[in-house]
Amino acid sequence: MAMTLEEAPWLGWLLVKALMRFAFMVVNNLVAIPSYICYVIILQPLRVLDSKRFWYIEGIMYKWLLGMVASWGWYAGYTVMEWGEDIKAVSKDEAVMLVNHQATGDVCTLMMCLQDKGLVVAQMMWLMDHIFKYTNFGIVSLVHGDFFIRQGRSYRDQQLLLLKKHLENNYRSRDRKWIVLFPEGGFLRKRRETSQAFAKKNNLPFLTNVTLPSTTENGSPAGGDAKELDSKSKGLQWIIDTTIAYPKAEPIDIQTWILGYRKPTVTHVHYRIFPIKDVPLETDDLTTWLYQRFVEKEDLLSHFYETGAFPPSKGHKEAVSREMTLSNMWIFLIQSFAFLSGYMWYNIIQYFYHCLF
Repeated sequence: MAMTLEEAPWLGWLLVKALMRFAFMVVNNLVAIPSYICYVIILQPLRVLDSKRFWYIEGIMYKWLLGMVASWGWYAGYTVMEWGEDIKAVSKDEAVMLVNHQATGDVCTLMMCLQDKGLVVAQMMWLMDHIFKYTNFGIVSLVHGDFFIRQGRSYRDQQLLLLKKHLENNYRSRDRKWIVLFPEGGFLRKRRETSQAFAKKNNLPFLTNVTLPSTTENGSPAGGDAKELDSKSKGLQWIIDTTIAYPKAEPIDIQTWILGYRKPTVTHVHYRIFPIKDVPLETDDLTTWLYQRFVEKEDLLSHFYETGAFPPSKGHKEAVSREMTLSNMWIFLIQSFAFLSGYMWYNIIQYFYHCLF
C-alpha cells in the first residue's frame, strides 16, 4: 500500500503530462496542417509558372511539418544515436533507403534523424502502408506525392503498376531524390511467424530480429523490376541500408511518441551505403542481394541486443556513434510560424466568410 501511495504522485503527473502533450499535438495539427494546405492552394499560380520552385517551397514546408512531429518525441526524451557510415555525405545525391520495420515509431524516428541531413526530408518520397492515408498526416503525404501501398498478394500486381506510374508522375517531375521504403512489408511482430515458415519451406535463413523482404509468388522483390527502376531513375546513386534498434528490443509506437508516457529512450540507427553499381539488376540476383542485407541486419541487431552497441564497421577496430540533435531554436521558429500562420488563415477565412454571408 505504501508503494502505491509513493507512486501515485508520479503516475498522476505522468497522466497530466500525457494529456497536455496530446492537447498540444491536436492543436498543433489543427493549425499546421490546414496552414500547409492553404499555402499550397494560394501558390498554385506559381506551380503553373515555375513548377520547380513551387515544389521546392512545398518541400520546405513538408520538412517543417515532419520537424514538428520529430519535436514531440524530442521533448519527451526520445533521442537518436547514429552508427555506421555518415549519410550526410550523400544527402545531395539520389538514394533509396531500405529500413527494417518494427512499429509505427520507426517512421517518427526517421522523421527525426533525417532532419539534420540538409534537404533530404524536403526531397524524399515515402512508400508506406495505405492505412497512413487515413491519418491526420495523410492529406499532407498525398499532396507531397508519397505512395501508399495496399498489402496482400491479391493487390500486388496492381500496386506495382500504380507505383511505376506514380514514380513517373511524382518523382522526377518534383525533384525528389530519396525514396524510403520498408521491404519487409509489415511490422516484425506480425510477419515473423509467416516469414520463418517461408524461410523453412524454401531453405532460406531463419531470422528472429527481422523478416525476409516481402516477395511476389515467383520470388521477385515486391518493389518491382530493378531494371525498370534504373531506367526511370538514371540519377540513382546509392542504396542506404538502414537498421533501427530499440533498447531491449522494445520498439516505440506512435501513441508513445505522442503521449510521452515511456521514460526517455535512445533509439539507435545504423547506416551502410552501397553504390548502385554494386547492386545486381537481374531479378533473382537482386532478391538474393536483398536477403543478404536482412541477414546482415539480423547479425547487427543480435550484436546490439547482446552488447548495447552495433559492431565496428568493416576495416575499423571500434564502432563510432554520433548523437543526433535538433535545434531548440529551430523547433521554436517552425512551431511559431505554424501557429502564426494558423491565426492568419483563420482571420482571412473569417473575413471572407463575413463578406459573403
